[in-house]
Amino acid sequence: VQLQASGGGLVQAGGSLRLACAASGSSVSLNGVGWYRQAPGKQRELVARTYSNGNTEYAGSVKGRFTISRDNAKNTVYLQMNTLKPEDTAVYYCIKIVGSWPFGSWGQGTLVTVSS
Repeated sequence: VQLQASGGGLVQAGGSLRLACAASGSSVSLNGVGWYRQAPGKQRELVARTYSNGNTEYAGSVKGRFTISRDNAKNTVYLQMNTLKPEDTAVYYCIKIVGSWPFGSWGQGTLVTVSS
């Protein structure tokens, strides 16, 4: 499966954004998909992931604010981000998950900037 992230932008603190991860080559319903992010000067970190069985996991820093979901008809995985904080500023990537690990290339990602 090939995945392409989009939907980033500039938003004020407290605002919302929805990122999209469009899949091609395979159905998202058959694959685990994860959202990761990398802030300037920091290591890439897991934000959320969804498994083919529908289970989801979130990083503690985003739990209760972010929601990962699938639209199988559109072959897309979304990341709804609410109550955004300046520390959420990062490049966000989506990637296939195998087991619990990212698998494949990261792609370009999509930049989210949260202003205070």
